[in-house]
Amino acid sequence: MPKVICAMSGGVDSAVAAALLKKQGFDVIGCLMQLWPEKNFSDAAQKTVKKITLKLGIPFLVFDFSKEFKKKIVDYFLKEYQKGRTPNPCIKCNKEIKFGFFFKKALALGADFVAAGHYARIKNAKLLTAKDRKKDQSYFLYNLKQSQLKKILFPVGNYTKAKVKKLAKDFEIANLVRPESRDICFLKGRYQDFFKKYLKLKPGPILNTSGKRIGQHQGLPLYTIGQRKEIEVPGALPYYVLKSDFKNNTLIVTDNEKDLYKKELVAEKVNWVSKKKPKLPLKIKAKIRYLHPANSATIRKQETGSKKQNLILVEFSRPQRAITPGQSVVFYLPRSSPKAMVWGRGQEVLGGGIIK
Repeated sequence: MPKVICAMSGGVDSAVAAALLKKQGFDVIGCLMQLWPEKNFSDAAQKTVKKITLKLGIPFLVFDFSKEFKKKIVDYFLKEYQKGRTPNPCIKCNKEIKFGFFFKKALALGADFVAAGHYARIKNAKLLTAKDRKKDQSYFLYNLKQSQLKKILFPVGNYTKAKVKKLAKDFEIANLVRPESRDICFLKGRYQDFFKKYLKLKPGPILNTSGKRIGQHQGLPLYTIGQRKEIEVPGALPYYVLKSDFKNNTLIVTDNEKDLYKKELVAEKVNWVSKKKPKLPLKIKAKIRYLHPANSATIRKQETGSKKQNLILVEFSRPQRAITPGQSVVFYLPRSSPKAMVWGRGQEVLGGGIIK
């Protein structure tokens, strides 16, 4: 009987994932990762997961990765914002914690597989989008490697969210799971308040595109490209953050939203999930943030003086709003490609990188 250690948060997705695996005949162990004790990963979360595993009749473990999480995720998050970039901590967490420390420790304990409640699918050494397109989480997983895909299971990827909730009732665990949260796990309330607590913020001038001073910002890390709200500029005109000039501690804004649209970006630290590194140039679909639709684009090598930089130029067929350094761009094989799988069966994730 294959042994699988399933990451469990106390939510319905990971709980149903564990239940499905047990039903399929796996030797399942439920595991909570202790990450950030100030919020979701507290004693309350442990009690919730323990109740679920007790109901399912499976063992329960706790892996304490709080030190690793603080260093690899929270410190990274703060440093990136301090440098004027807008990181995605969930992508970093999937790479470093869930399929880094957790993955390695689970296999070291003798697990044949590692499982999680992600809405994504793996088939024939390919990372595919989930059946439920609205809940698809493949965007967060572009850093996975071929060696990992062979050892990972995503049981709920073949179901819609509505079906997962129904399965929770069928397994009699619906009343045990905790309410869903879409917040970043270590943030309480607004991220601006988090920055005010952990970063040294220095006020400075707000300039329009003509270079005229029209207000004062409260610290550049509090603003991101495309932001409209909470910009300290008097008057009736809406302004959008266009750029943060950290060298001069200046925030550049525009009253013309069209200024936010661009057709190109450069991606760094690119990882190819696909079994074979694709031949470039290649027409693909690309997402520049999680909730952003995938748009048609062409990717090609960005010519540089160093081969080690591994930079990819992404050229969109239509301008994209608020392309933001620090966020991730993820590449999908388009449905029009003869090699692509249709959405109903899953669309392949080729890879992705960080917007430079």
